[in-house]
Amino acid sequence: MPYRKLKIKVCGMKYTENIDELLVLQPDYVGFIFYDKSPRFLTTPWAVFSSTFLKGTRKVGVFVDEQVVNILQKSTDLGLEVVQLHGHESPQMCRELRDTGLEVMKAFRVGSDFDFEQLRDYTVGCDYFLFDASGPNPGGNGVRFDWQILQKYSFDIPFFLSGGIDIDHVEEIKAIRHPQFFGVDLNSKFETQPGLKDVARVRQFVEALRAEPIHPSYK
Repeated sequence: MPYRKLKIKVCGMKYTENIDELLVLQPDYVGFIFYDKSPRFLTTPWAVFSSTFLKGTRKVGVFVDEQVVNILQKSTDLGLEVVQLHGHESPQMCRELRDTGLEVMKAFRVGSDFDFEQLRDYTVGCDYFLFDASGPNPGGNGVRFDWQILQKYSFDIPFFLSGGIDIDHVEEIKAIRHPQFFGVDLNSKFETQPGLKDVARVRQFVEALRAEPIHPSYK
C-alpha cells in the first residue's frame, strides 16, 4: 500500500539569508507573518522577493483579524499561495478568500476542553486547519497541547499540528494515527531569536521525520 509523508511548514521567517538557507531543505510551506504585534512580523517584505522558491515550496501569509482587501493585496504583491488565518475570522471570510483562488488555512487554539464541533461551519471554506496550543499570543507561544485530543477530530479537512514542536517529538509525531494528519508547523523551538531559524536543527528534524513512511496516504 502506498504511503505519504507529512508536510513540513516552517513559519515566522524574516531574513533573506536565513530564508535562502532554509529553502535548501525544500520545506513544503514557508510562512511569513503579517501581524505587527508579533516579534516575527515581516518588516522587510522584499526579503520574500529576494529568495528563490522552487516548485513544491509554497509561500504562506499569516494574518490575524486582517481585512480581506489587505490580505488580497499582500498576496498579490508577494505571490502568496496560501493564507493562514490566526484570529477570529468568520467562516464567511474564509469562503470569500478561498473563492479568489487562494488556499485557506484556519488556525484554532486547542485546549483540553476544545470542542471540534465549532469547526463545522468552516469546513466549506477552508483547505486546511491548523491546531495550535492556547497561549497569550495568537501563535508562536512555544507550548504544546495534549495531542491525544486530536482523536476527537472527525471532519475531512486535513490539519497541521503546531505549538511547541521540537526535535525530541519526532517519534511521538510519527506515532499519531489520524487519516487527516497532513503536516507539522515548526517555529519558535527552532529559533536563535524570533524570526531567525537554526537551519541545522530544522534539517535534523526534517531528516528524522522523512526517514521512513508515516501512515497510509489518502486522495
